[in-house]
Amino acid sequence: MARRLPSSPPILPGFSHIHVLGSGGFADVFLYEQNMPRRQVAVKVMLSEIVNDQVRQMFQAEANLMAQLSAHPSILTVYQASVSSDGRPYLVMELCSSSLSQRYRTERLPVAEVLRIAVKIGSALETANRAGVLHRDIKPSNILTTAYGNPVLSDFGIAATLGESESFEAVGMSIPWSAPEVLMDETAGTVQSEVWAFAATTYSLLAGRSPFEIPGGSNKSTDLISRINRAKPQPIGRGDVPASLERALIRGMSRKPEARQSSVIELVHELQAIESEMGLAQTAVESVIDEWALATVSDLEDRTRVRGGASPAASISERRRRRRGTDDSAPYAGVDTMARDSRSSPRVTGTGAAGRPRPTRGLMWAAVATATVLVLGLIIALAVLFTATGKSTVPTVSNIQATVVGGTVTFSWQDPGINDADSYRIVTADGQSSIQRSPEFTYDSDPGERVCITVTVNREGKDGPASGEKCVDIPA
Repeated sequence: MARRLPSSPPILPGFSHIHVLGSGGFADVFLYEQNMPRRQVAVKVMLSEIVNDQVRQMFQAEANLMAQLSAHPSILTVYQASVSSDGRPYLVMELCSSSLSQRYRTERLPVAEVLRIAVKIGSALETANRAGVLHRDIKPSNILTTAYGNPVLSDFGIAATLGESESFEAVGMSIPWSAPEVLMDETAGTVQSEVWAFAATTYSLLAGRSPFEIPGGSNKSTDLISRINRAKPQPIGRGDVPASLERALIRGMSRKPEARQSSVIELVHELQAIESEMGLAQTAVESVIDEWALATVSDLEDRTRVRGGASPAASISERRRRRRGTDDSAPYAGVDTMARDSRSSPRVTGTGAAGRPRPTRGLMWAAVATATVLVLGLIIALAVLFTATGKSTVPTVSNIQATVVGGTVTFSWQDPGINDADSYRIVTADGQSSIQRSPEFTYDSDPGERVCITVTVNREGKDGPASGEKCVDIPA
């Protein structure tokens, strides 16, 4: 898999660095010891080369969301969020294990265990949905395990926030677990697309692969997207999986959103019924008991909102051009917060469960309308400025070279003229994505493997034209 040296751990008052836990395209996660109260914690730190105003806002949104929701027993706890002395935002989180994301690939998980995990994670998603929050990146690597063996949902980093309003655009996705309407830019996310991702994730834990992977076949991003659009997942292939369970998951991955379960909790209840069918004790649904607890999340100004529909700020063709695959193999889930994760990734605004509209406030709508006018004015002004000056042109990488030493491939290219704030985005054929400043990329391969990459210049969070695909065949 692709490698990148981790960044230097920041000096954080009250914390002592121990070692790195994992690296991703946008952030590193380090193990620190908190001095008071004394405990080990995971600290996610953004990479300095990708930090800009947009990233800071998205990072703050993730911190706020996880802090507001992390009282739920199946959502990762966030202890603290701040900015280090060198300007890198960071999150201090509960230390958890990411072993599940490796286990399901290497061993057959018991059906009873998968059902227990699914009911608990489904409870967390339902709680978030009722609070007006869409996770939008549900996948196995975002399910961590606490020291007591409890599954918790992490990484709300690509959820749509109120501050970004209707101009928000999905900046990343995990293709193997994304609903077809999301991949096709028909919506930035809905409750029904959450149902799809939840069903696809549960399927993966049972099958040991994502629903549309073909063992031994070609599983490039383009292959997966084509199969997902046909919505015909491969059979799970396990004799101990009840037919009712497979039917429930396949229904959750129906091509038409209206054919799926209407909410995550509906699918959760089906999973509980299957537990009973198997003679297992039903896993309890963890949900808020009192409305005041839910209001603590849903009434805060910075909440993520349940809403769908394609972004009017960019055409479908433009968003498809900028789509990127993502990686589910980071050593510590939740590393790549904003935009990345297959290993080897009716508009409902301000709603509660199942899209029930909440009462609106006149003042709030007036403020939103005013803000929308101001934002649109700013966008138009910037568009005119960029058109007039020609500064919006993003250079294109060309003539990628490759050298092979043993099983390691090193790709390199000449600087096409990037700015100090620009970065390179590297996307491999199997959907892994990495962002970096260096014009060199290293990939550890297997004998007989064909390794392909494309490179784009990322400017202010947006990708420019992609390079031609460079491929190397590794000797068997």
